[in-house]
Amino acid sequence: MIDFKLMSQCPVFKEIQESEIRQILGNIHYQIKSFNRGEIVAISGETVQNLYILLKGSVKGEMIDYSGKTIKIEDVEAPKPLATAFLFGKENKFPVTVTAHVDVKILSIPVSEFLKVLQMNTQVLKNYLNSISTRTQFLSQKLHFLSFKTIREKVTHFLLTQAGDKFHSIELKNTQQQLADLFGVTRPSLARVFGEMQKEGLIKIEKKTVILLNKNKLNTILRNG
Repeated sequence: MIDFKLMSQCPVFKEIQESEIRQILGNIHYQIKSFNRGEIVAISGETVQNLYILLKGSVKGEMIDYSGKTIKIEDVEAPKPLATAFLFGKENKFPVTVTAHVDVKILSIPVSEFLKVLQMNTQVLKNYLNSISTRTQFLSQKLHFLSFKTIREKVTHFLLTQAGDKFHSIELKNTQQQLADLFGVTRPSLARVFGEMQKEGLIKIEKKTVILLNKNKLNTILRNG
């Protein structure tokens, strides 16, 4: 069964009534697929033949860098879509390997059927264009992040980006292990860098809060990296 109330919160169906979503899906062919925790949903390099929308649970996207390390790109939770920016084009392949965090259910709409939806509904078309633009911007930012060579540079970039220009502290929503996965490093290595930055007076950690004590020096780390 599809939770149409949840579906109305999906970026692809934003601002569309539940009844209209039901009608849209009633006019096309689709499948509902189930994956167990730890099961691979899609493999990096595999051709994207369907629009996937998470109906239940969450998945993680990971890629392997040139050194063989696995780097987590992001976590995706229901009711978000997967790989919207890769449905069309010459290289329409999954950029990462997608694995189920928990048991998940996914709405699978073939590209040919989704094209019918885009032709039928201008709001879905607008939502889709906004979605792929947002994904492109995200991937661009992620590539910039991966260009940093050291853990210190990655941590510094993360802290400055999260704080922005106005704030001097951030609330960490991730565990240290999740951050280590995000940075593609081990947890002890990440903990060591945080410790060193505290000793140097660059930051101060109070439980889940990280206070940026010297933004100028933090920016210098990135400029000199």
